[in-house]
Amino acid sequence: MEFNVVDLSSSEKEVEIKLQYDEIKKEIEEEVKKQAKKIQIPGFRKGKAPLSMLKKMYGDAFEYEASEKVANSFFWKIADEKQLKPIGQPEMTDLKFEPEKDLSFKVKFETIPTLNVKDYKNLTFEIPDLIVNENEIQKEIDYILKANKELEDAEEIIDEKFVIDAEVLLVEKNGEKIPDTIPEKMQIDLTADGISKEIVKNSRNKKVGESFNFVFKDEHTHKHDDGTEEVHKEEYNYDVKILGLKKIIYPELNEELIKKVTRDKVSTEADLREEIKKDIQSYYDNQTEEMIRIKLISEILKKNDFVPPRSLVNNILNEYVKNEEEQAKKSKYPFNKEEARNRLEKSAENEVKWYLIKNEIQKAENILLTDQDLNELAESESVKTGLPVDKLINYYKSSNQGERILDKKLFDFLKSNNTIVKVDADKLKSKQEVKDEK
Repeated sequence: MEFNVVDLSSSEKEVEIKLQYDEIKKEIEEEVKKQAKKIQIPGFRKGKAPLSMLKKMYGDAFEYEASEKVANSFFWKIADEKQLKPIGQPEMTDLKFEPEKDLSFKVKFETIPTLNVKDYKNLTFEIPDLIVNENEIQKEIDYILKANKELEDAEEIIDEKFVIDAEVLLVEKNGEKIPDTIPEKMQIDLTADGISKEIVKNSRNKKVGESFNFVFKDEHTHKHDDGTEEVHKEEYNYDVKILGLKKIIYPELNEELIKKVTRDKVSTEADLREEIKKDIQSYYDNQTEEMIRIKLISEILKKNDFVPPRSLVNNILNEYVKNEEEQAKKSKYPFNKEEARNRLEKSAENEVKWYLIKNEIQKAENILLTDQDLNELAESESVKTGLPVDKLINYYKSSNQGERILDKKLFDFLKSNNTIVKVDADKLKSKQEVKDEK
């Protein structure tokens, strides 16, 4: 047997095999016999015609057909003997058979690449330092007051604290009615986020039964198929007739309201502000952890690039596309499968790359899931849930909880072995904008 393996990429190989006829004679004959059993010759029962007669009638056709099955069988035998470890579906790229002489063939296949992961320690990178400020706390206070507001009938708009029951009509620039247009009834909250300043201004001092105008400016960028962009600017003029008015009455931020919205957790404004600050900062801390995770993965992938096995990428990509398609069906959104595959392909590639890289880092750094890890988590969760420790451990072992623990240990290791610099969020944004312009 002649045997040679060619590396096509880090995860794709092609094996070249040449076998002498003596090495495959037995297997060829067995395959030919199997085929002969399917042949019906006049004068003989099905499958009982002599091979010599069949050979005269069909020549070497049976052996040629048998050669491909024999080649496939020998590939898997050799793959096992030579520890080739193919994944996915190997592809026969070439097959040459000369009866009574030899069989040569090539098979292309994928393997888990052998990686020498480097430069995953001693990295330095910046992330925004997310800290709660007083404006954010006040916004939450304002939201609480707004959520508990009351409305009372009014006749005239004297400030922005009003809700308008309106009849809104699209009109010409000069205010004339557009033929066949129908007014639409709606509510306009002058305190709503994103409300046009022109609406707030033009509605001031208007009374029930009166009207005011405003202009909506639509500006958006349209991308063409050739990659070029075109900016569209349009203006729409509206006439608003006031059918009714409600004045917004905000409640006092007193002990009663504070107890109500916090379910008796706190009772003073100072304590409420502190609770809000803790909640927002907790959210920011989680966001920061995710940013660190994404940045670490991104930097390590850059320094350890390779071609991932296509079969694994396709498995992940198919899952991504399937999930998006199911979500689109539930939401009744249009779904373009080809567009989704193109958009999600890079993410699928990176997921496979990171999976293989992180496994190598875990091996190199002896990062393992231990019984102690499971016990510590189970004891902590047992206090919160009241469930027995042993049942929690059994659940962890049967679910992917262990993988999450291992993942956390890996990122704790990476965070402690790299330098993460927290920078003022606005300054970092400005630096990134300058970098993008270059």
